[in-house]
Order: sequence, then C-alpha cells, then structure tokens
Amino acid sequence: MERKSGGFSMTNSTFHCTGFMPSIDKNCTHLILGSMPSVASLDAQQYYAHPQNRFWPLMSRILENSPIAPSDYNERLSMLLRHHVALWDSIAVCERKGSLDADIKNERGNDFSSLLAQYPQIHTICFNGGKSYQCFKKYNQLLLSRQDIHFHKMPSTSPANARWNLDMLTEAWQAAFPHYL
Repeated sequence: MERKSGGFSMTNSTFHCTGFMPSIDKNCTHLILGSMPSVASLDAQQYYAHPQNRFWPLMSRILENSPIAPSDYNERLSMLLRHHVALWDSIAVCERKGSLDADIKNERGNDFSSLLAQYPQIHTICFNGGKSYQCFKKYNQLLLSRQDIHFHKMPSTSPANARWNLDMLTEAWQAAFPHYL
C-alpha cells in the first residue's frame, strides 16, 4: 500500500494501469471492491468517474435515501466514510486495452491481508461485478474462508452492464446494507 495515486501509461494501444489507494478510515465496517478503475477514472483520479456509471447514485440511494449523489468527489467519498463504507479495488496493477474488465490482463491483486489486519472492524466485503470477485478469489482464497467476514458478489454498476437498471441494482445491493432498509 505504498502507491500514492493511480494512473496509466500506454504502449501499443495497451494501458498499463495502476489503481488508487483505498478510501478508508478506522470506522469502516464495509469494503466495496471494484476491479480496476476505468481509463476515465484513472484520468480523473477519481473512483467511478465515468458519468454513466451508476455507483454514486446507487450509494446515495442506499446510504442516504437520496436520488441524487453529491456532485463533488470529496463529498462522495465523505458520504461513504460517514456510513462506514471503504472503497478500493481487487486489482493493484494490470494491462488493459480500453476500460472493459474483460480486457484485463497480467493483473496483480491488492494486499487484503494487510488491509484487514490494519482495519479489523471490516465485516462485509462487496464485489462490484464479477471481475472484482474473480480477481479477489484468485489472490485471496484463504480470506474467503473467514467466518467473520460476509462476502457479497454484486451486479456491476458499470454502464457495460446495461441489462441492470438503477432500481434493479438498488434492490440487489441493499442485501449488503440491511441496516439501511
């Protein structure tokens, strides 16, 4: 966890992507994991920066019962932290053409053993999409057997997951946040 910020470089139409540091504090009980930030997110230096990604409106609906997410990025992160929700990615670095998870190659997972040792109050981990879960499972098989952590494979909030509208996503994701029902 020594990286300062995410970014990307490009060679032969392949992006070499480095993810962000986690948005987390000592009060977090939930951890939401994406796979790797999109090119738009890496360029903006913001989680879920693509305007069609439903992540921020979804979290605003679930956590604050509001149909509109904060427009300011720092306010968005504060909203999550206020509700004890951390944000990170399953993948630390990878190569990818474009932003699709299906194009991720040569990935290296983030160090969740260290993160969970530093933040032992995390008891729920949500995977934002199949690739996030797949990569976490590949590099953290032993962590998945922990009985003190609840794991939730959630449908992706990405615009590429067009068959799930915001209402469907809200219903599915609320399972990981029962105290907000």
